[in-house]
Amino acid sequence: MLKLLLLSVLQSFCLAGGQLCLKQALVKAGSFSWSINFFVAQLTNWWFLFTGITLGSATVLWMYILKHYPLSSAYPLTCLSYVFGMILGMIFLHETIPYTRWIGVLFILIGAFFIIK
Repeated sequence: MLKLLLLSVLQSFCLAGGQLCLKQALVKAGSFSWSINFFVAQLTNWWFLFTGITLGSATVLWMYILKHYPLSSAYPLTCLSYVFGMILGMIFLHETIPYTRWIGVLFILIGAFFIIK
């Protein structure tokens, strides 16, 4: 079960990292328009590439996890991506996290502990 936990942590971190990259890509994208210039400009938005790499890595890890572990144990551990997403938002996007959300993170971690036990 320790291997499942480590793989799930890595997969969840990749999921959260992919969402952070997507957020950055959308910020850099500017105002949306249905023009060819807008879509050509997005081809040089490297944040979209980073999004694909991180979410692709998360998908490959998820396929490995599903192949080797029961779904009933593996799937609930994806909740760790919520924790990582919140922490990455706080660190890189300077978002303020209210204490009630930290309480929610504590419940998520307690739940993950019971799942892995």
